[in-house]
Amino acid sequence: MNIPEEEPAPPSKTQRKRAMEELQALGEELVGLAPDRVRKIDLPDDLRAAVREAQRMLRRDDARRRQMQYIGRLMRDVDAEPIRAALAVIRGESVDETARLHRIERMRSELLADERVLYEIAQRCQSVDLQQLRALRRSALLELEKGKPPRSYRAIFQILKELEPPDDAAPTDDEHDDQ
Repeated sequence: MNIPEEEPAPPSKTQRKRAMEELQALGEELVGLAPDRVRKIDLPDDLRAAVREAQRMLRRDDARRRQMQYIGRLMRDVDAEPIRAALAVIRGESVDETARLHRIERMRSELLADERVLYEIAQRCQSVDLQQLRALRRSALLELEKGKPPRSYRAIFQILKELEPPDDAAPTDDEHDDQ
């Protein structure tokens, strides 16, 4: 005897409204980002243009509210998970990104403690400007010694951050095994 399987009930009006509000909140978070950060997130062209337009709206009036609703409507046709993941990385909520930043901090500390680390960095990344990194190291050590603001210290971090690829761009151990 065949028992007909029940089809799942469509989402209720409340569930649909909650999902739309969540997508609109995600859109508002996109609008709140700096334009260069929005460029790094993979978005459809129409959504990117709508976000850019909302960022230009300085007053929080009805026009901006309608624009945010439009962004929410565009978000319905987009897979929101990659956007959520990108925003989590930007907020620093990504475990991988946090681990990456800790590695960079550790590398910076090792560099300040021992100049030979420069050559290890040069072996890993041939595009690094050793002369600039060496000068920044000397300046950072002087800043620490004299109690000055850590400008060079921060500059070293930014250079190392550019050299260390994000974890999603780094090859995994599985990829090395295939070759």
